Amino acid sequence: MAERDPAAAPSHRRYAAAVIALLLLAQACGLWLLYNGKLDPARLKPSAWLDGDAGKALGEALQPKLQDNADTLSAAVRYRLLGDLGAQVVQGCPGWLFYRDGLRAQPGTSGAYEARLRLMRHWSGQLREQGLQVLLVAVPDKARIETHALCGLQQSAQMQARLGQWQASLAEAGVAYVDLATALAAGAEQAPRFFRTDVHLNAVGAQAAADAVAAAALPLLGGKREQQFDSSGTGPAQPRMGDLITLAGLEHAAAAWRPALDQEQPEQIVPRRGGGLLDDTPAVQVLLVGSSNGRRSAFGERLGRNLGQQVWNQSLDGGQFCGALLAALHKRERWPRTLKLVIWEFSESALSLPLTADERAVLATLPACEAEHAL
Repeated sequence: MAERDPAAAPSHRRYAAAVIALLLLAQACGLWLLYNGKLDPARLKPSAWLDGDAGKALGEALQPKLQDNADTLSAAVRYRLLGDLGAQVVQGCPGWLFYRDGLRAQPGTSGAYEARLRLMRHWSGQLREQGLQVLLVAVPDKARIETHALCGLQQSAQMQARLGQWQASLAEAGVAYVDLATALAAGAEQAPRFFRTDVHLNAVGAQAAADAVAAAALPLLGGKREQQFDSSGTGPAQPRMGDLITLAGLEHAAAAWRPALDQEQPEQIVPRRGGGLLDDTPAVQVLLVGSSNGRRSAFGERLGRNLGQQVWNQSLDGGQFCGALLAALHKRERWPRTLKLVIWEFSESALSLPLTADERAVLATLPACEAEHAL
């Protein structure tokens, strides 16, 4: 009988069996999470795999609650002990949060600003050729207006100069615009124009912006119309979860482990109706295509009240520079014939973001002569 070679490699069957068992257990856990995740079948259609939505849906279903809690705990500890709010949010004065992209441009944005100048000239010219007035509104970044709350934070020189450069280009192109930086900065230290924990205008800022935009729009419309609006509070001030707190991963953290929430007084602004069965809605003259700024703090309603007519608000959350405008242009045939003015609103920081796929697609269709003129 042959002796066993002591140098022979040991068997790995037990290790292999253990690994297989762990893989099967992980697979079973994944299937259990998917089963209990109640996935919407529409998010798993073949088309959803092409744009990444299906993968995102699966990722959300496979993300256990324990991981969410661990992420929240980690973010809360970093904030409380180190004052760290993550890669996208930074704190100025105590309780004042700012978006880092409002302080410096993202990497990889070379040429994006010049490209958006081309797009602005293209779309503005297109709308004016169709007999429509165009009014551009760049909402200044919070860091530009609430300078009293920066406490050592600084905008880069490039970001500081960008808004002035943009407005000079609009003036050169003969495109009407609103200088909201001047309108919002006056008195901001005494009555802040932005929420402390959010990138959006509060009620005071939204009203100041509506006043300035209406002042520029009324001459283009031939004066104020007669529509009346009613305004009423809907209860006491309520805590408001700021988007910068959410972005920092602190939405579900205990109150003592995150910045204090803003308090917001709910306000409802509605057009006054005559009450009759034949009480027709006034003809639409103003289209607002904007970003989330156009949907917060009743900005659209405040603007309509100042104009004496309802505004057709087609603003989009996440619209960036031109998302809402592009979406509206895709439905151009549905625009009412009574339309006179297109108010195109976007956040100043959108000028410095990387180009979107939709923007690149439109740029690829522009004639070379237009590109040379723009640059």
